[in-house]
Amino acid sequence: MKIQSLLHGIDQLSKSVGHAFAWCIVVLILGTSYEVFVRYVLDDPTSWAFDMSYILYGGLFLMAGAYALSRGAHVRGDIFYRLMPKRVQGSIELVLYLIFFFPGIIALMYSGWDYAMDSMRIKEVSVNSPIGVPIWQLKLIIPAAGFFLALQGIAETLRCIMCIRTGEWPERLHDVEEMETAVLLAAAKAEELDYQSVVSGDVK
Repeated sequence: MKIQSLLHGIDQLSKSVGHAFAWCIVVLILGTSYEVFVRYVLDDPTSWAFDMSYILYGGLFLMAGAYALSRGAHVRGDIFYRLMPKRVQGSIELVLYLIFFFPGIIALMYSGWDYAMDSMRIKEVSVNSPIGVPIWQLKLIIPAAGFFLALQGIAETLRCIMCIRTGEWPERLHDVEEMETAVLLAAAKAEELDYQSVVSGDVK
């Protein structure tokens, strides 16, 4: 139970960070819409729109990684994997996390920290606009993203170990679902209810 609480705590942290940075999408939409209006209607383009777009999208991409990992949302080729017994799935994922995931994330944090510190030291600005938009803040996100990914990776590793021991994947936190997933679940429940009503009718 304590391990399950730890897993949910890490999942909740990743979820909170992901949801917070999801607001970048709203700011990005508003900023881009404003740029399109002033560029094509007023013929007066901004000097900061391009930098704003990649800074916001870069921040969102980096800081939503742990959230996506907690939801199992990263792309995977599971044609054969999903047919395997769960203990085999857990064993495969555990090996992959140890061999590929953690070395890559540790390298990201180590290199990203030096990269970010160098950028902050010189107060780096963008070379893509004449007003010199500061970009060193974005580079500080790189080691932070590595930290949250490493933390979520620890949770996923614990899930693999629990799955190997019990034969079942530990429960994840519930969150928003894709419309397609929600529709499929609703259809499955409806079919189950129809089947139960038919069976109960036959019994009567």
